[in-house]
Amino acid sequence: MSEMIPTLTLKDFATDQEIRWCPGCGDYAILKTMQKLMPGLEQTKENQVFVSGIGCSSRFPYYMNTYGFHTIHGRAPALATGIKLANPELNVWVITGDGDGFSIGGNHMMHVLRRNVDVQLLLFNNEIYGLTKGQYSPTSAVGTRSPSSPQGSVDLPLAPCELALGAGATFVARSIDTEAKHLSGVVKLADEHRGASFVEILQNCPIYSDGIFENVKNKKLAADFKVEVEHGKPLVFGKERNKGIQLDSQALKLKVVELSETVSEAKLLVHDENNKVLAQMLSTMSGPDFPVAVGLIYRQDKASYVDDSQKQAAEVRKNGISLQELLNSGYTWIVE
Repeated sequence: MSEMIPTLTLKDFATDQEIRWCPGCGDYAILKTMQKLMPGLEQTKENQVFVSGIGCSSRFPYYMNTYGFHTIHGRAPALATGIKLANPELNVWVITGDGDGFSIGGNHMMHVLRRNVDVQLLLFNNEIYGLTKGQYSPTSAVGTRSPSSPQGSVDLPLAPCELALGAGATFVARSIDTEAKHLSGVVKLADEHRGASFVEILQNCPIYSDGIFENVKNKKLAADFKVEVEHGKPLVFGKERNKGIQLDSQALKLKVVELSETVSEAKLLVHDENNKVLAQMLSTMSGPDFPVAVGLIYRQDKASYVDDSQKQAAEVRKNGISLQELLNSGYTWIVE
């Protein structure tokens, strides 16, 4: 932007609204991280727009001192697409949860990713419906007991990052609510990406799904249960940095190995954020057999839907076609 950007701080992005989340909710940590991050993006508050659907996470726009829309269940991606098309200069963020984004909003989520609309989608995944009192969600594990599955869910859960990749997302990443530094870095990369950026945030719900991500959040355990992926670097993890990920070339699948005199880091799989096949395998890794992959899993440079739409509109204007001509073209009828 050519205009002078005023010096902003976290306080400039905080509102006077009472924050209505349960004590201990991971949403607090995500909110604080975003408020800290905003000044560093070097854009005015008026240029940022937060759009949400329905759910605990969807109260987010009330707590960001920017423009925002609290829309209807599952429709945030559709509203965000309209905002971005109407004013491509705006920086548009979609805040959604695993239920809002992948149940009633699954269709809209799929198409905003497929079209590569230039927005950032932050999916708060706590594997439960928190706002409506704890029903199981599309990401809940098999066996989850809830008001809607008292005998335990029999649904196979979807993997958000895998679904995003399948829908054609050009930026897919994963982080953790309380890992402020890591989350901030991932979200900043998402903001810099031209196109649809999808970030899954593993988020704790202390009321209905407390502790489901304990293995990757607990500092005493996390090193053995998560692997931080970084482009061009081997996939090493473990408290002693003594474990790694290899590709079993015969079975065409990943495997965990122990580092030793015969298995060095040089023999481990090296992360390539531009390799979609690798990204699909990393996105589905989970315990107890594999660590959870966090960081930038996949990135692809591709023309965005907004850019292509703007070019098309400019071409139409250049050809001098009027709206009336378009309305009267093709088959028309006069109803009397």
